[in-house]
Amino acid sequence: MSIRKSSLLLPRVTSWAGVSALSAALLATTALPSLADEALADLVESVSPSVVTIIAEQDVVPAQAKGQNFDFEGHPFGEFFERFGGPEGFQMPQRGPAQGLGSGFVLDEAGYIVTNHHVVDNASTVTVRLSDDRSFDAEIIGTDPLTDIAILKIDAGETLQAVELGDSDVIRVGEDVVAIGNPFGLHSTVTTGIVSAKGRNISAGPYAEFIQTDAAINKGNSGGPLFNMEGEVVGVNSAIYSPTGGSVGLGFAVTSNIVEHIAADLRDDGQVSRGWLGVSIQNVSPEIAAAMGIDASSGALVSDVVSGSPAEGVLQQGDVILTFNDEAVDSSSDLPILVGTTKVGTDSVLTVLRDGKEETLNLTIGQHQSASAEIDKSVDEGISGTALGVTVAPLTDSNRAQMGVAENVDGVVVTELKPDSPAAKAGLQRGDVIVKLGGQETATPDALKAALDSEKTDPALVLINRGGNQIFVAVEIA
Repeated sequence: MSIRKSSLLLPRVTSWAGVSALSAALLATTALPSLADEALADLVESVSPSVVTIIAEQDVVPAQAKGQNFDFEGHPFGEFFERFGGPEGFQMPQRGPAQGLGSGFVLDEAGYIVTNHHVVDNASTVTVRLSDDRSFDAEIIGTDPLTDIAILKIDAGETLQAVELGDSDVIRVGEDVVAIGNPFGLHSTVTTGIVSAKGRNISAGPYAEFIQTDAAINKGNSGGPLFNMEGEVVGVNSAIYSPTGGSVGLGFAVTSNIVEHIAADLRDDGQVSRGWLGVSIQNVSPEIAAAMGIDASSGALVSDVVSGSPAEGVLQQGDVILTFNDEAVDSSSDLPILVGTTKVGTDSVLTVLRDGKEETLNLTIGQHQSASAEIDKSVDEGISGTALGVTVAPLTDSNRAQMGVAENVDGVVVTELKPDSPAAKAGLQRGDVIVKLGGQETATPDALKAALDSEKTDPALVLINRGGNQIFVAVEIA
């Protein structure tokens, strides 16, 4: 058997000058450590002792199957037993404790550790393994599912090396970042990349904001730090987008500025105290801006004001919030983060666009509340509003109770929508309550018809109530 060697074709050398030139060319192609490589290695060496492994265990999982108390997965006769049941006296062993691995980092030399909420969620015991392989039982100080952040505490009997939180607001797209964690249980794995995007909303809740990075992040990296080149933590690696389950260069880290606020709250009393305005908001789409007769398509449009909230008597339906405490509100996703990270009781200043004019408003931030409602879309027969392409019915006490609509909400219920109608194209749904059209209240089907007849703006601005939430939509009526 012969082995084919690859060949390197060299130019013919006819003089010592040629030899020198050739030597220089060969040396130029030799990979030598650069200053950037040295700086990266120094950074990793300095911060790695602060990165930890999180081991979360859950209690024994009860075995269950359809109609029985067993889980036959993996059993050689599993499919047969699943269909017809196990033999008399059959005993299926219960599954053992479930164990999950994640990452984290030392926030404070006293032993406070940052990781993800989902890493320790429902854990019966949590162990923190330091970079020198020492392990300690951890106490869960508090977790915040809405930002996926958890704070743990260990007693190592000595001060620990902590890392600094950087300012995630000043990091720029394109900057180099370094992720350190334990993907697939591989201890202290380092990956590098850049900041691919900022201010990402990945439908993880209104209070979480993410940095997107192409640094490789995999299962087990969750809770680990994302460093800038100064060795500061600018994010906590929390999620990836992947059709395969592995890294495809789309990783997401909770911003350090949010982590700083959440960590301080959790260390204080184990709970997160969020600021609250008491409004429902949405983006100002170009269609809605046209319907409102305004040029701007940025800001947060107030679609409802909660009774008894800090916003009551200050903000109004149709206000567009442009700034909050001098911070620009470019879209509706900006406002919950700005308000939620504001201390309860803080006197705040808002700039709003009302009736086409800017106004400055003052209010005091309250404590966050939450509410939910379910809709039963079974309603009475009604009459048609042909210009919208809907069939509506009066909002009676009976269907109000069925749909969970508050007593102070008046309007007509959408019972049917014609396919490809203006209402359907605008996103209206069966069960929506039309509260206003073009600024006119639509408490009855006749009032809706009258509002349609007198409406001069196309598209028309329609206020609906869906599941207890007020939403503006722009509907073409021509």
